[in-house]
Amino acid sequence: MRTTWLAAMVTLLLAAPVLAAPPASGPAASQPAATQPADLLSGLTRPDQTMTLVQWAVLLTVLAAAPAVGVLVTSFTRIAVVLGLLRQALATQQLPPNQVLFGLALLMTLAVMSPVIGDLYQQALEPYLAGRIAREQAFDAAQARIRTFMIGQIETAGNSQDVYVFLDDKLARRQDLTWSDVPTLSLIPAYAISELKVAFHMGFRIFLPFLVVDLLVASVLTSMGILMLPPVLVSLPLKLLLFVLADGWHLVAGTLMRSFA
Repeated sequence: MRTTWLAAMVTLLLAAPVLAAPPASGPAASQPAATQPADLLSGLTRPDQTMTLVQWAVLLTVLAAAPAVGVLVTSFTRIAVVLGLLRQALATQQLPPNQVLFGLALLMTLAVMSPVIGDLYQQALEPYLAGRIAREQAFDAAQARIRTFMIGQIETAGNSQDVYVFLDDKLARRQDLTWSDVPTLSLIPAYAISELKVAFHMGFRIFLPFLVVDLLVASVLTSMGILMLPPVLVSLPLKLLLFVLADGWHLVAGTLMRSFA
């Protein structure tokens, strides 16, 4: 997902101390801004100035990584992969277009993640903006809610063993390991792997009926001696007819929405 409430909240949390920094006063305020990086670094004579620059660097890094984080910690990965495999199974080349598929995946992601987004706003963003909790508390609350969602999906899919791939040896050998002991940086790739496995499993089941149609058409054309006619020209309308008669879009979208715990 290109933009998420989580990315916006993290951006606000990191930008708060920067935006709240008091303006410079005295003779230095009247000097022109430095245009060269060397001039900018040489002007950092106080620790608070250095921290402000570091905070801006962290903020820009978070903004650059926000799309990737939004994709990996939400339901977007599973939905986008399944819809892409569906288009490959139909062999319709670029139809539906990428914009349509990703737009549909984005809207379905918003529908699936709406409870999580609501909890993030009520438990983290709104109390932080109201000044009732600190930035660290808001970040911990948001992280806990996202972790709960990812852990629930991993357990529902039965892919708990994927977490051990991303743990260090000492932690992975623990017999009493619990989800609270798993770092978030290890949980996110484990969740992404679990989502890809579920998406490919669903894509395989989608491919099967269309593969049967392709095999039947190829066998009929070969038995009739029609070797110059590409089988895809005959199987494509049959696959579209089968997909429409089965109300395929409803089945695929409904299965995807129900597959999330």
